[in-house]
Parts: sequence; structure tokens; C-alpha cells
Amino acid sequence: MKAKVYSKDGKEAKEITLPSCFNEEIREEIIRRAVLSDETKEYQPKGAYKFAGLETSAKYRGRKDAYGSLKNKGQAMLPREVRPKGLAGKVRRIPSAYSGRRAHPPKPEKIIIEKVNKKEYRKALFSAIAATAQPELIKARGHLYSGQAPIVFSDDVLSLSKTKDVLFLLSNFIREDLSKAKKKRKKVTGIRKRKTRTRTPKSALIVIPKNTIFKSASNLPGVDVIPVNRLRVKDLAPGTHPGRLTLYTEKALNEIGDL
Repeated sequence: MKAKVYSKDGKEAKEITLPSCFNEEIREEIIRRAVLSDETKEYQPKGAYKFAGLETSAKYRGRKDAYGSLKNKGQAMLPREVRPKGLAGKVRRIPSAYSGRRAHPPKPEKIIIEKVNKKEYRKALFSAIAATAQPELIKARGHLYSGQAPIVFSDDVLSLSKTKDVLFLLSNFIREDLSKAKKKRKKVTGIRKRKTRTRTPKSALIVIPKNTIFKSASNLPGVDVIPVNRLRVKDLAPGTHPGRLTLYTEKALNEIGDL
């Protein structure tokens, strides 16, 4: 499989052969599993304090001849605080009591990360990369693009330091998709609205070489910039749907071939 390489002026420079991973079979079920694994790694464990509601002197006296027993005294036989001279205090410890424990609290030790074997994740990554070269999958994801896939730029694109220069370059290829992401930005409704967050649809993904910074493109709405060494299946297939509109640099493709 071959692809055209474009310079930072938007002109065709040459043609290269894509790495062998672009010929990988597209396995949506493996991609879905890998994306869920990536998403669960970002979850934050939550749960109550292990001894919440139990740090009290209250205890249950059930035996009739036990010291301080409430049997046959007209009071509920529930765990009560220990008071001097065998008197019964307030009910504590049980879920229905004031400051009592929760009946079924969330447990911080619960396993919430879905693990995936290394070879399976590697296959999912290559499969997601191969999906970026399928125009029909790109359209199925909702991207407004009908040209060559994937889009490859020469390494001199990384020298563009201003967002307006990157926008001018990308507008020659994915103008409609960038406009769609900008127009469909909206505030998050509901409780999360307190943080005044906005939700932006996913647009293009730009894959750059390892240990490289390309901040001028990350300011564009819906555009993500990811180095090869941090590339995840979640970035290539947001929402478990493969076929994201992806742009590569020539050096990044060489590094992908060495994975």
C-alpha cells in the first residue's frame, strides 16, 4: 500500500510505501476490548473508609445475663454505646443508626481495570492503524472527508510554530471536518455543568515522531496530537469505533514500522 506525501505548502512531494501494519486485518472486537482497557486505566478508585461507622464503643449485648443487657427491658436490643454503670447509650454501628456504617458501600479494592494481553493489544493497535487507511470506515465514523487515506506530511510540517499556519495547511485537506468540530462544540449539561466544561467532537488525529512537540496543532478544536511512543488504541478508535481521520508525518510512519 502506498501513499502520497505532502509538504508544508500543501503540495505533493513524493510517494512512499506504508508500513506492513496497514495491511493488518481489521478486527473490531479486539479494538473494542483494547479501547475499554485504555478507558478503564483512567478510572479513579472510589470507596468508603474501611472502618467508617465502626469506630465506636457500641456493642451488642444479646445474652440475658450479660452485663448491661437490654433483654426484657422494653428497649430494642441493638448495638449501643458503652456508658458508665452499665447504662445503654445511643444506637451505633448498624446501617439504620445515626453515624452507622453503610450497608453496601463501594469498595476501593474492587478491580476496575480491564487487562489485555500484550500481544492482543499490539494486534489491536495495528488493526486500528490499518483502519485509518480505509475511507469507508472514516466516513462511517462521521468524518467529512472523501480523499486519500491516510494523509501523510513531510517532516518539515513540524516546523510550523503558529496555529494559523497549521490551520491554513489542514484546511486544504480537511476543512469541512474541522468546521464541523468547531460548530458542534457545546457545554456539558447536567451536574457536570458546574465545572463549565465543553464537549468537542473528535476531528483529526496527528501522529508525530517520538519525543516531539507540536503545540501549534493541538489548539485546533477536535484535533489531537500524539507522539508514536504514546499512541493508544483509544486515540485511533474513540468510542471503540475504528477509522478515525488520521494524519501522519513521514518519520512517524517509519517509527510505526519499527514497533
